[in-house]
Amino acid sequence: MNLLLIEQPWAFVTLAVVLGLVVGSFLNVLVWRLPTMLEQDWREQAREMLGLPVEPAGPTYNLMHPNSCCPHCARPIRPWENIPLLSYLMLKGRCAHCHQPISARYPLTELACAVVSAVVAWHFGFGWQAGAALVLSWGLLAMSLIDVDHQLLPDVLVLPLLWLGLIGNSFDLLVTLHEAFWGAVLGYMSLWTVFWLFKRVTGKDGMGYGDFKLLALIGAWGGWQILPITLLLSSLLGVIAGLILMRLNKTQASTPIPFGPYLAIAGWIALLWGGQITDFYLQFVGFR
Repeated sequence: MNLLLIEQPWAFVTLAVVLGLVVGSFLNVLVWRLPTMLEQDWREQAREMLGLPVEPAGPTYNLMHPNSCCPHCARPIRPWENIPLLSYLMLKGRCAHCHQPISARYPLTELACAVVSAVVAWHFGFGWQAGAALVLSWGLLAMSLIDVDHQLLPDVLVLPLLWLGLIGNSFDLLVTLHEAFWGAVLGYMSLWTVFWLFKRVTGKDGMGYGDFKLLALIGAWGGWQILPITLLLSSLLGVIAGLILMRLNKTQASTPIPFGPYLAIAGWIALLWGGQITDFYLQFVGFR
C-alpha cells in the first residue's frame, strides 16, 4: 500500500481528498462547538475565582455529545444524511425532515478541506512531511473559521500546533530546529512590537494576542525565512478584503476585521511556495 502511494501520486491525492472531506465534516462540528465549550469553561473559572456558587451541571456538551441535529427543527441527523458533501447534494441543501435550507458553509468547509488536502498531498508526496502539513492545514482552516465568527484564535488549537511544529522540526522535518525556534520567537515578537507601537500612538488595540501566537506557530513550522513573505501576503490580503467589504457596504473603516485568516492563508502559501515566490520576486527586480 505504501509503495502504491509513493509510486502513484494520484492515489495519494485521492486518499487525501477523501480524508479531507471527512476531516472537513469534523471541522464543522469543531468550529461550531469549541467556542461555546470555551465560553462555558471560562464562565465556570470566573465563578470559582469570584467565589460564586457553582452552576448546576447541564446536559453534556462537547465535540461528541449531543449528536448533530438540524438547527431549525432539532431533529438528529441520521448517518446517511451526514456523508460529507454528498448528503448536502442529495438533500438539495435542505433538511430531510423540516425542509428548511442548510447553510452552504458546511459543504464549502468540507470542499475547502478536501482541496487543501489534495494540494498538500500533491506538493509533498507521500511521507511524513505531507502528514504533518495536512495536520497543520486542517488546524489553520479551523482557526480561520473560528476567528471569522468570534474574532478568537483559541490557545487550545494554536499552542499544540506550535509545539508540534517545533517537535517535528527537531527532526528536520521541514526546516532545522534552529530556524524553527527563531521563526517562533521572531514571529511572536514582530507582531507584539507592532501591537505596542500602534497602541502607544493611537491608544487602541490594533490586533489580538492570538495573532502573535499564530505567526509564532507559522514560524515554528516554516522557519524565520517565511515570516517576511507571510506578513507581506497577509497584509495584502487584509487590505484587499477590507476594500471589498467596504465597497459592498458590509463594514466601516473603523470596524475590527479578524487578521487570523489572512495570516493563516499567507503562512500556508509561504510554507508551500515561499521559496519560489521569493526567487521570482528577486529575478523580477533584477537581483538574480
